[in-house]
Amino acid sequence: MNQSPDIKSLIDTTFDQFSGVLSQHEFAPRLIEIGKVTYVGRSHARISGLPNVQSEELLQFPHHILGLALNLDEHEVGVVLLDHGEQLTAGDEVRRTHRLLDVPVGESLIGRVIDPVGRPLDGHGPITAAERRPYERDPAAIIDRAPVTVPLQTGLKVIDALIPIGRGQRELILGDRQTGKTAIAIDTILNQKNKDVICIYCAIGQRNTAVAKVIDDLRTQGALEYTTVVVGESDAPPGLQFVAPYAATTLGEYFMDQGQDVLVIYDDLTSHARSYRELSLLLRRPPGREAFPGDIFYLHSRLLERSTHLADRLGGGSLTALPIAETEAQNLSAYIPTNLISITDGQIYLSPQLFQKGILPAVDVGRSVSRVGGKTQLPAYRAVAGDLRLSYSQFEELEAFSRFSSRLDSETLATLERGRRVREIFKQPQYQPLSVPEQLSVLIGMAGGAFDKTGLPQIHHLEEQVQRLLDNEFPDLSEQILSGKTITATEQKSVLNAVSELIQQSQNPLSETD
Repeated sequence: MNQSPDIKSLIDTTFDQFSGVLSQHEFAPRLIEIGKVTYVGRSHARISGLPNVQSEELLQFPHHILGLALNLDEHEVGVVLLDHGEQLTAGDEVRRTHRLLDVPVGESLIGRVIDPVGRPLDGHGPITAAERRPYERDPAAIIDRAPVTVPLQTGLKVIDALIPIGRGQRELILGDRQTGKTAIAIDTILNQKNKDVICIYCAIGQRNTAVAKVIDDLRTQGALEYTTVVVGESDAPPGLQFVAPYAATTLGEYFMDQGQDVLVIYDDLTSHARSYRELSLLLRRPPGREAFPGDIFYLHSRLLERSTHLADRLGGGSLTALPIAETEAQNLSAYIPTNLISITDGQIYLSPQLFQKGILPAVDVGRSVSRVGGKTQLPAYRAVAGDLRLSYSQFEELEAFSRFSSRLDSETLATLERGRRVREIFKQPQYQPLSVPEQLSVLIGMAGGAFDKTGLPQIHHLEEQVQRLLDNEFPDLSEQILSGKTITATEQKSVLNAVSELIQQSQNPLSETD
């Protein structure tokens, strides 16, 4: 079959171009450094033959297994495996990648579930990243930071009123197992809806079922639209658990550099410390207190120092960190909790006794503190709940002492009754964060004594009606509060009168039915 002249000329032209490119191409030999595996463990390996490898450089093993060079000894390199290494054997080849461990960052990761190296775990296709950044980076210099002035509302009355958190702050959440630490973190994420805050939930050493439940809850509540989940679950190699919080922080820093506000949850850093201890002991690093390596404090401090509020000339973005730590038998003076308490700007302590009594969230106000948040708290909160923290702590002590006495004077009884109602109002179901006007409607009524004559079982029913009061009857005042203006004594009295009237109207039908 004869070819047409057009096709023949096209083919000739194409081959001429190929010939020209090949004749001009000069082959330059490239040096490839190849090492050899001398020992393989469950989560680490030792290799020889790579004298020029860098610390924290990514290494390529057979079967697409990745490793991170941590120990640079004279005759061998200690490598932490980032994948399961059952397929590796002594004698396998190892190649340098000539790049430090990095993670993908960008808008496309919002709504995705990834592992700490950036591989997708949600079955929604490959990650298309704007760029890749090293998993470790120096924190912002002091001159590049701005004061923490804007509140980060959690939606929980007891925290926003008594232990406020600011954007750019590091607030530790700690308590024993099963006291509701993750619940507070998830509620805080849910409360960021429509508030222009990017959220990152980093699971470290958590059970697969627990992580799956968190992801499902975020999806059900519509929070996955502005949240990225970084997962280093308990089944993952300790190396992945070790790099997980750094990867999450690098992703958060990308958005912070774009001028956005970011919230990062580390759940939890106790598991992170344990995974690092395991790796350090396997790599023959000398153990210190409780067998943790000597640099465990530096490990967490250089992570949490990256949380800040940037100066306006750098975009004014912020990175707020809520690290979670687990205590054993309420031992706040254990090694890891004391490290984290000294690094962070305050802590929210959850008491197992309060949890067992059904007081949820189980926040122990006496042991909790925010060293920054008071300056970021909206002025309306300070006007309404300024002395509430002290009086609530005094009530808890008074209640404990009152158990030893059967005779109490009328003033003490009144204080106890008011305190019980305050505690009842601070109870809040999970997945029901409240807006600022909803919280202040209730707090104004509580501070003014509107609930004092209400029976404890009726409080939650009345509270649901009071929550909508500011938005419905005082919309201008709601906008004024949200814009950062204070609430005057006259305005406070007007709201209190409306709350008292609403409670009175609601209680009359109840008493008639009884």
